[in-house]
Amino acid sequence: MRLAAPALLMLLAGCSTTVPATSSGGLKPSATEKAAALNKAAAVTSDAEQPDLDTIKPSAAFKVRWRRNIGDVGFSIDYSSVPIAHPGEVRWRAQRDFGDMGNDILQPALLDGALYVANAKGKILRLKADSGQQQWRVDTGITITGGVGAGAGLILAGGEKGEVLAYDEGGRLRWKALVSSEVMGAPQVADGIVVVRSGDGRIAGFSAADGKRKWLYEHTMPALVVRSSAAVTIHGGTIFAGFAGGKLAAIDLASGSLKWEAVLSKPSGHTELERISDITSAPQSDDRVVCAASFQGQVGCFSTAQGDKLWSHDFSSDKGLKLQGNNIYVTDADGTMQAFDKTTGSSVWKNAQLARRKTATPAVLGDYLVAGDKEGYLYAIKREDGSVAARLKTDGSSILGAPIELDGGLLVQTRNGGLYSVTLH
Repeated sequence: MRLAAPALLMLLAGCSTTVPATSSGGLKPSATEKAAALNKAAAVTSDAEQPDLDTIKPSAAFKVRWRRNIGDVGFSIDYSSVPIAHPGEVRWRAQRDFGDMGNDILQPALLDGALYVANAKGKILRLKADSGQQQWRVDTGITITGGVGAGAGLILAGGEKGEVLAYDEGGRLRWKALVSSEVMGAPQVADGIVVVRSGDGRIAGFSAADGKRKWLYEHTMPALVVRSSAAVTIHGGTIFAGFAGGKLAAIDLASGSLKWEAVLSKPSGHTELERISDITSAPQSDDRVVCAASFQGQVGCFSTAQGDKLWSHDFSSDKGLKLQGNNIYVTDADGTMQAFDKTTGSSVWKNAQLARRKTATPAVLGDYLVAGDKEGYLYAIKREDGSVAARLKTDGSSILGAPIELDGGLLVQTRNGGLYSVTLH
């Protein structure tokens, strides 16, 4: 079953939007009016149909190790002594909001024991991983749309005008480069090459040493695409990237040449809206399989070597997935989370309790998945059966990306710039 206009309107209301790929593309007035009506109807029914999460019986509890707002760079507080009245609830809350993340998913990065975070206003900060204390700040002078990337001694960020900036671990600018359009997703670095994806379907490889471009991969884009913050995944010398039209590509890291291209989902339908079937999140890979999910399309896995499709199911996701062990864990466009066996595609479990909460991509913490939602709640979900084990309220703004691993716990970044270092017990 295809999820057409209603699911698309949920996407438009969140962190991704639908935009023409060229000036000739766009929505016809009749389609726009129809979409607006569907969106209004969805909004009316959403709250009434929202599952009651207050009935959760916690079997675990989050512990907040520290918290800060990255926009408020001159303000600090010792959170370790702040009591928490109820498990999973934070009593202290920032009084000032300077850390707006904008409409893009900006992710923290960990390198050599230090944290690097960014906001849409162009600031990059280095923080102590154990306390969140600021060590330095750089004002890049750009609107950051892709970041933070880290590796090979570099801290990387991309901008809305195609700027690519590389800093060293001391905050000094090493080099800058330019791509053809807005940088989408955090730049990645491996084997001396910085990989940058832009919104026009191109992927560029730059020398990590001096920023000179080594190669350029180009992919044809359809007239109408879903704007996303999809980065690329690098594994074993191969770049895996999803594209509009349900295409999945494997690209050689050293040369930028195409190894193989596979089709996850084929566009179908009578209108441009119905035919959108884009992979809007980074694929996930291990040595044997690479898996991806598309909006209004399918979720599935392929062999990493040749791109042979192992399995696929009808699915719609603009959030992304996590590959861990024998399973993949994927959140659909509605917020429902589901686990599939990566080899056979058989369903392991499905949790609709978080439906209509725009649940983000999960991260793994021990026996749990951890994911945030549109209202700033963080959930711990048992990997074994998908049941919700704990809940944590943050600052009330959306959690758009997956948490990152940090010293036996996780780091979460909210849209308003809140950073939470958490553990689970």
